[in-house]
Amino acid sequence: MSFGVLQVLAIVVAALVTLAAVALFVRTIAGFVAQFRLGQPAQRTDAPGVRTVTMLREVLGHTRMARKPWVAVAHWVVMVSFGLLFLTLVTAYGQLVDPHFVLPLIGHFWPYEWLTELFGWGAVVGIAGLIVVRQRQHPRSLGRRSRFWGSTFWQAYVVELVILGVGVCIVALRALEYALGRVTGEAWATALHFPLTAWLGAPLDGLSAGTLEGAIIAVALAKILISMAWMIIIARTPTMGVAWHRFLAFFNIWFRRHPDGATSLGAVQPIAVGGEPVDFENIEELDEDAALGVGKVEDFTWKGLLDFSTCTECGRCQEQCPAWHTDKPLSPKMLVKNLRDQHHAVAPWLLAGQEHRDAAAQALEAAGGADAENLPEELHGIPTGAVVAAQRPLVGETEGDPTVPDGGGVIDPDVLWSCTTCGACVEQCPVDIEHVDAIVDMRRYQNLIESAFPHELGGLFKNLENKGNPWGMNARLRMDWAKDLDFDIPVVGEDLENLAEMDYLFWVGCAGAFEDRAKKTTRAVAELLHTAGVSFAVLGDGESCTGDPARRSGNEFLFQMLAMQNVEVLNEVEATRIVVTCAHCFNTLKNEYPQVGGRFEVVHHTQLLNRLVREKRLTPVSRPDSADTSGVASTAGTVTYHDPCYLGRHNQVYAPPRELLGALPGVELTEMPRHAEKSFCCGAGGARMWMEEKLGTRINLNRTEEALGTGADRIAIGCPFCRVMLSDGLTQKQAEGAGEDVEVVDVAQMLLAAVRRGETPEPAEEAESEPVS
Repeated sequence: MSFGVLQVLAIVVAALVTLAAVALFVRTIAGFVAQFRLGQPAQRTDAPGVRTVTMLREVLGHTRMARKPWVAVAHWVVMVSFGLLFLTLVTAYGQLVDPHFVLPLIGHFWPYEWLTELFGWGAVVGIAGLIVVRQRQHPRSLGRRSRFWGSTFWQAYVVELVILGVGVCIVALRALEYALGRVTGEAWATALHFPLTAWLGAPLDGLSAGTLEGAIIAVALAKILISMAWMIIIARTPTMGVAWHRFLAFFNIWFRRHPDGATSLGAVQPIAVGGEPVDFENIEELDEDAALGVGKVEDFTWKGLLDFSTCTECGRCQEQCPAWHTDKPLSPKMLVKNLRDQHHAVAPWLLAGQEHRDAAAQALEAAGGADAENLPEELHGIPTGAVVAAQRPLVGETEGDPTVPDGGGVIDPDVLWSCTTCGACVEQCPVDIEHVDAIVDMRRYQNLIESAFPHELGGLFKNLENKGNPWGMNARLRMDWAKDLDFDIPVVGEDLENLAEMDYLFWVGCAGAFEDRAKKTTRAVAELLHTAGVSFAVLGDGESCTGDPARRSGNEFLFQMLAMQNVEVLNEVEATRIVVTCAHCFNTLKNEYPQVGGRFEVVHHTQLLNRLVREKRLTPVSRPDSADTSGVASTAGTVTYHDPCYLGRHNQVYAPPRELLGALPGVELTEMPRHAEKSFCCGAGGARMWMEEKLGTRINLNRTEEALGTGADRIAIGCPFCRVMLSDGLTQKQAEGAGEDVEVVDVAQMLLAAVRRGETPEPAEEAESEPVS
């Protein structure tokens, strides 16, 4: 076979570029492995078979992307084409040597050819659709409301153009192959083998064989150069998540917290040192230099570091974040992106020896610091940029926009403390990044090591430590909610020794015991359980806060103290089944107390009440319609239901409250646009209920406005935190003249009103006596 000069040149260029690309790519992969190993240990290799099945289901099924159906379809086609069409790249190398080259055995196997053409066109159409989506949702027109705000657009454009270019090359090569086959009289040059490109190749069969061969070589070289240029670009840009996620996502999903695919929410992971949970009963044995929480990027686990590099900057987390939607500086996407950039920036420093690090830091200080001009490229063998990055505090005052800081700290305190830990970011993330754990771990370090936290939390911690509740109320008032009930509420330790003869322990919770509006829910649940013949008892003043606000604000010491105290009490009274009205208590008792030796069957009151209705132990009956003007939570009219984050997203309890509302005569459920897994937070989680909301607009007002927009007569809730926030929001809107006849009620109150027959209704709710910020 004779080779022309241009063909030889094409072969040489392709070979050199490929060698360079592969070498750089392998080097970057090795760098990733070394950098991830800088993180703390984490055990994520249990149940390998289950993990593999979960990973394949999520990747091939695109289960986490299905909420945007057309985007999911386009992305799935593009993703599958990337792997399936790899053989077309192999074919392109062969075509540089021989334009007639086909793969052995399958080259003219028509099912393979059909797949090639289907996904070749699919890549073109799919990426074109995704390009349109990105442009239509571009920040230039939507500003902060764009989920792509803050994403690195040049990187996205490179990926999009590479996929488009490769797809066009595949289609063009197929058309040229068909035309060449027709010119040379090949039997396979038919529509059976070229079902989607024969129409493109047909007009070309008037060209000579030599011309077609030259065109095949040129297009094959273009395909190779596009592919290798992409590989070189991403190898030189390890922070290019929009490209690297197609490799790292498989591993990040495989190493997820729950092998069965459950969302990484519910329990916050225990605070760990060296990969082992800290034993707070023997805390004095801990090394004095041990980091409690995350104070430097290398304090994250290796899985956390893998999380950051896997982020594709798609902005689905940002799109759902209540803090971002109310103009606060927290964007989960940008937080992860900033941590990723810091990890890669500081990696050369961390990988260097201690002597080099000390010398480099001294040299930087001697030169005048990071702001000094004319710094050398390296300081004692470490890139100067890495030395400068190592001096930045992980959490601290930033320079410029705190969402995209120009300097100072990596994460601004306002960013860190704006989070409500609602879990929307984790639930939406298609590559299973665990944002909430990262935020809580940084809060832990700020709390336990730096003592740097919002001043309002000081009062919260004091009340929890001294009084066992966030309000600082006396424990003897915990049973005030039960006054004037026409039946007795047995208290464990006073009226009975243990719970052996009881169906449930009713965990009242701090809000249910002390907060005036929540007391109505507590009374309603007690009356309903009594009516249904369910035996239950309470702990009275033996109950203490579960520790949820302490843990989510980073005070792990206080959480452990409260949790161990409560678990000891619960085990002593032989509690096995617990019913709760607070979504936060529900999550903590159910998911976090097993970490400290407390394993109980925990149900939310909406779950239990729904079951009692289904079992006919509670029977809702017709109630007066709108003629009932007393403000009672009757069962008539339209209702919209607000999903508590810690009941819904964190624990997947969506159906029972809605089924319960559906069982009430005269009730029409009207859903808010953001509901179920897309529900918007009330703003109280993450201990935010006890912090002033000084930035942006109020989250509870945003949610209240959405609820009022449904036109519903009532806003039904299933959590006292949500009740406080939405009631306060409604009060403000009513002061502005909106929603004057609307009320916020717990689902249990509505059921109680439906179960009663001809009883005098309760008076309308009055304003809360205890102000809550």
